[in-house]
Amino acid sequence: MTTKTKRDKKDEQILERMRDLAQAVIDIFGEKGNPAVQIPLRSLSNSVFDEESRFIRMGDKLQERVFFHQGQAKRFMQTFLVASACKELLDVRKTTSIRDLFYMTKHTLARGENTFDDQSESDPVLEDLEVTIGALREELHLFASNKGTMVGNLTLIDSGDTIDCRSMGTGGYGIPSIVEEHVVQFKKCEADFVLIMEKDAVWRRLNEDKFWKKHNCIMMQSGGQTSRGVRRMLRRLHEEKGLPVYVLVDNDPWGFYIYSVLKYGSINLAFESERMAIPKARFLGLSSFDREKFDLPSVVTIALNKNDEKRAREIMKYPWFNEKRWQKELQKMMDSKVKLELEALSSRGISFISEKYLPEKIKNDDYLE
Repeated sequence: MTTKTKRDKKDEQILERMRDLAQAVIDIFGEKGNPAVQIPLRSLSNSVFDEESRFIRMGDKLQERVFFHQGQAKRFMQTFLVASACKELLDVRKTTSIRDLFYMTKHTLARGENTFDDQSESDPVLEDLEVTIGALREELHLFASNKGTMVGNLTLIDSGDTIDCRSMGTGGYGIPSIVEEHVVQFKKCEADFVLIMEKDAVWRRLNEDKFWKKHNCIMMQSGGQTSRGVRRMLRRLHEEKGLPVYVLVDNDPWGFYIYSVLKYGSINLAFESERMAIPKARFLGLSSFDREKFDLPSVVTIALNKNDEKRAREIMKYPWFNEKRWQKELQKMMDSKVKLELEALSSRGISFISEKYLPEKIKNDDYLE
């Protein structure tokens, strides 16, 4: 089966689900009933940690969106407006941005009220549609702004163009929002592992030092919380090429949460954890114990604020962080009342991170899982 045929088959499956959703509403109208749509609840209360698969999965709780209801009629209408726009994209086999989707569905109604006033209204409706019909927005032919860059021992095909990630200069290859097989194919991969970090500044240091070349790897940066494109790219490299994934983030609750999303999945996308999460992802650092281990001066630490402490306590209660070593890691940070940014390693030398910290950690298997 060709790549194009696979994509066409997937598009048709999604279109069929959309038609079924619309037909169910039409049938209820025909019976003079009150149409309603059952939408899976995207919340922590409806998220379940599957101990066997090590994924965050969506539970079976539903919310009902009713047409003849003063508080729900507009959201009901918005749901089908977004679905109609996505159907149009699938029909004409074109993609567009989620920003364009907002404008495609924004209209003025009879009394001067808009269907959508802001994109902050249309984005959650799109997410509701995703979970209702079981399709990612990328499968609905929608993309977000590119976020994340990559360099290393990998050659890929992007929409027919051959990209050598070994020859990307200082900027790297910009990871697209849609990285599915019909867009990106892996042609040649010689890397031994993938190193993903949250910060562009750290990635640039490692790229300038040619860390990826010396240690035969692929380096990626996410610019903070990882985008869907970055997560799917990581998952595909891990799953299709068998590459271990090492995660390098700040030593603070927000860095730990970035790792958590990569490893176990997110609450918002719990229904797609199996396609995005990497249960075997390894936390390389920064660890709460690295300050003493690598003799970092106290002057580079930052005091935990109340929000940090609150977030750390929340994370400690997550069942996927209940393992003894993780509890020890988080408790160490809480007891010390300080956090560390990756840039703090530069206090030991501009290339300390590439010449000592990372090589030593990887060599000694000094990571958390």
